[in-house]
Amino acid sequence: MSRHNHPAIIPAVLPPLPRVTRWKRNLPAAAAVTWLREGWEDFRVKPATSLTYGVLVFLVSLTFIGGLFRLGLDYILFPALAGFMVVGPLIAIGLYEKSRRIAAGESISLSRMIFVQPRSGPQILFTGVLLCLLMLLWMRAAVIIYALFFGLLPFPGLSHVASVLVTTPTGWAMLIVGTSVGGLFAAFSFATSAYAIPMLLEERVDALTAMGTSVAVVGQNLRPMLAWGGTVLALFVLSLATGLLGLVVVFPVLGHGTWHAYRTLRPRRDARGP
Repeated sequence: MSRHNHPAIIPAVLPPLPRVTRWKRNLPAAAAVTWLREGWEDFRVKPATSLTYGVLVFLVSLTFIGGLFRLGLDYILFPALAGFMVVGPLIAIGLYEKSRRIAAGESISLSRMIFVQPRSGPQILFTGVLLCLLMLLWMRAAVIIYALFFGLLPFPGLSHVASVLVTTPTGWAMLIVGTSVGGLFAAFSFATSAYAIPMLLEERVDALTAMGTSVAVVGQNLRPMLAWGGTVLALFVLSLATGLLGLVVVFPVLGHGTWHAYRTLRPRRDARGP
């Protein structure tokens, strides 16, 4: 049989390779300083938009805290404040959009930052639900930890609890256990959301893939991510010391900085490309 009589072999039609197949790894811890500086630089571009965004976050935070006191739920204030860092990346999506637009040379406005249209569509809402559930789980765990150490007694008030926590062995034990458990929740939420939200904003990807990718990228860049997480925590505590007023500037700068952290680790691609 002649070789010319062989049936034609039709090559398989393969899907196009993704433009980006790898994330950067093993960045130095000093990268966190660069991200903070770049976040500040984005803040200074049309600063009124970022300031207004920060004011909105500040007002919503005050309303939330006031609601806790009005409803007699002040006993979950501390875990609720800690839980703010769980949902923070989701709240900052408008700041990511501003930084993206700055890099792409697109127009910037507060309305575009508030009414963001992520490429992932409803997947980002699913991620938000998961983060909120994680926050609720942490607050429930905090209540259980309190009950384990102090029993089912009525909550005596923040001022009394604060003195008990730092002046009694039981208080110190609860602080250690609560901080350890809270640290686990914070580490997990930070790892799953640090790059998931920016990724869902810019790319067509499902929520679980984005969250899993975020965990992997954080694990591959532990030094800069620990430095960045420490920076976020320190500036958040500083904002608490100012009665949350510091959030007006701190939150936007950290939001812009988080976008630059994502863009540093994610190799370049055409903005909003297919």
